[in-house]
Amino acid sequence: MNLNKVFTNVGSLQLYQLMRFTTFLIISIFFTKSHLSRIDIGMFEGFLFMAGFVSFFWVSGLIQSYLSLAHHNKTFNRGKNGNTEKSPEIFNVFLLLTFFSLLIFFIGLSLRSHFSVFGVSGNVPYINLLLAFIFLSNPPVLIEYIYLVRNNSVSILSYGFITYAVQLIIVILPVLRGFDILWSLYGLVAISIVRFVWLLVLLFRYAEFKISFDFMKEHLSLGIPLIISALLSGSAQYIDGIVVTSVIDVEHFAIFRYGAKEFPLVIILATGLSNAMISEIGKPGNLKNSMNTIRYQSRRLMHILFPISIVTMLFARWLFPVIFNMEFERSADVFMMYLLIIISRLVFPQTLLIGLKKTKIIMTVSFFELILNVLLSIYLVQFYGIVGVALATAIVFILEKVFLIGYNYFKLKIRPRLYIPVKTYLFYTFLIILEFILIDHRVIDIY
Repeated sequence: MNLNKVFTNVGSLQLYQLMRFTTFLIISIFFTKSHLSRIDIGMFEGFLFMAGFVSFFWVSGLIQSYLSLAHHNKTFNRGKNGNTEKSPEIFNVFLLLTFFSLLIFFIGLSLRSHFSVFGVSGNVPYINLLLAFIFLSNPPVLIEYIYLVRNNSVSILSYGFITYAVQLIIVILPVLRGFDILWSLYGLVAISIVRFVWLLVLLFRYAEFKISFDFMKEHLSLGIPLIISALLSGSAQYIDGIVVTSVIDVEHFAIFRYGAKEFPLVIILATGLSNAMISEIGKPGNLKNSMNTIRYQSRRLMHILFPISIVTMLFARWLFPVIFNMEFERSADVFMMYLLIIISRLVFPQTLLIGLKKTKIIMTVSFFELILNVLLSIYLVQFYGIVGVALATAIVFILEKVFLIGYNYFKLKIRPRLYIPVKTYLFYTFLIILEFILIDHRVIDIY
């Protein structure tokens, strides 16, 4: 039996992302049960935070633009056998990812004596290790997408299972043996080296080593707007972290980071639906059918994900001290606030706009979203502490979708009910907000 026909590309990529989340969740739980102090845990989380902060936007933009160019671009015409031929696109995308990684590495190297993190200026702990991790960990992101464009879904799953199982072992084993957090950071760098070597193996197997500045120019012309959009709209969690580190110490940063996580199934399933429908919307005459599909599929997601989020919120304050320890009880309040972000995730006005190539409005809204998030976070943190930072993010995300829905209605004459199951959505939105208010006022208190 051909397993590639059993596991779809979308499903395999969703499972891969779930493996990644689960691995880091297990590591987080293990650390709280170990001999590590909250300062040690905060250093580990800060290490990952800084690496992601300087990389997430350009990695996302380059990968998304590569996916749109992998089978059809102006530079290369690889014919009908594109999946079986060696690909010059893969090699050139690797060069771009490596270039950006080296750029960040050398910028960090030149500025390392000027960093200020958690009130530490100049000699920031583990800065050289952090720069090495940034350089080594970003190009291998290409691996799962090489498998994706070649329709090798089983390899996505096997690669993810093997590498994340190894990562789990080499990160927690030093702590289990009584060593300090530095050795776990070495473990992160070590698995990044393994992934980088495997990427080189795949390049020799699938890539044509042909440098094309024309393709890079085409790639960047498409990728730069995506990079900017990702930077503006995807930086909310990093803004939250920066606000927290600016006004609160490293111990509270660990508490915030353990709670500042969206429900993974919401992100994975919603993103999968959105990406799958963008190409369908772009087909001539297919807008009406695509909107019907979005409405139907989003209703299915609402019936699954809202009840799960509602139940999770109900038990969050009880679960966090059990899963972690009593020192992380406050993380539950942050987590409950992040659960409310589901309200913005399960409507898809941006999917229509991207499919219709109306991307400028998305970038504009993302710019104002960024400013509002910063201002609102700084304001609310004064009254609600780390929970206020999470509240600002939830509010801004919801306002963004409200504006885009309004733009579709007033400018494009697309009524919300054509692609949103309005009654279902409003019912679940009312239910989860009511639950949050009741829990916050201790009307409902499982704990």
